[in-house]
Parts: sequence; structure tokens; C-alpha cells
Amino acid sequence: MRRAGLFGVPRVRPWSWQAFLLGFAIVAASAAVQGVCVALGAKLYFAAFIPSIFLVGILAGAPAAAFAVLLIIPLVWWAFMPPFFEFSALTSAHTDSINLFFLLAVLLIGLADLCRETIAIIRRGGLKPSGKSAATNPQ
Repeated sequence: MRRAGLFGVPRVRPWSWQAFLLGFAIVAASAAVQGVCVALGAKLYFAAFIPSIFLVGILAGAPAAAFAVLLIIPLVWWAFMPPFFEFSALTSAHTDSINLFFLLAVLLIGLADLCRETIAIIRRGGLKPSGKSAATNPQ
């Protein structure tokens, strides 16, 4: 793990086993939080998992975040959609929830990847001017 330099955010190389392990650990922690929310009566199936996707995307990269999404969808279907702890046929409302989560997850992974690249650019010293301006014509 190395420090990005901006806000002391630890980063993991994408496609490493540490990245996927970090994704798994964050999904497990989010599942515990979601379990508490369900015990308190919340019916928002993916509420605790949405911030975890962004967090995994920034810390471990897009591949680990995509892995986390692929873990979350069957986990929520099995553990948090009634009947609990069994796979059953999805209703149209459950299918819509999964589709909406998947769309939001793709957007969050893209945003996290952009933030990760921005942190890398800032760490390298920012963008360097090329010496040429697009507004001037060299002719």
C-alpha cells in the first residue's frame, strides 16, 4: 500500500490480490451495517453498499469495485430481500432495485476512477504546460 499524498489516502494497486481482499472486506463491513439497518426496519436494500462502492473504487481501483458490485448483488438478493436467506424469484420491484443499483454502481465506479486519476496527477506535480496554446495559430 502506498500513500497518494493528497489527504493521506492509502492506495492499493488495481488487479492485485490486496485490492480484491480490500473490496471483500469493505463489502462485509457494509453487509453488517445493512443488517443493522434491516433490523431497525429499513427497507432500502442497497443503502449501505452505495458508499462502499465509491470507497473501494478510490482505494483499490475500478476492477476491485466491479468485483464488489458482483458480490453485492447476489448477497442482497439472498440476505436482505424477503424471504430472507434464500434465493427466490425476483419481483419486478426487486429487479428494478437491482437495475438501479447497477446503474448507480457503474457511475460511481467511473467517478471513483476519475478521482483516483486526479489524485495521481496531483501527486506527480500537476499538469505541465506544453508550451503551445490551442488559441494561437503558428502560421
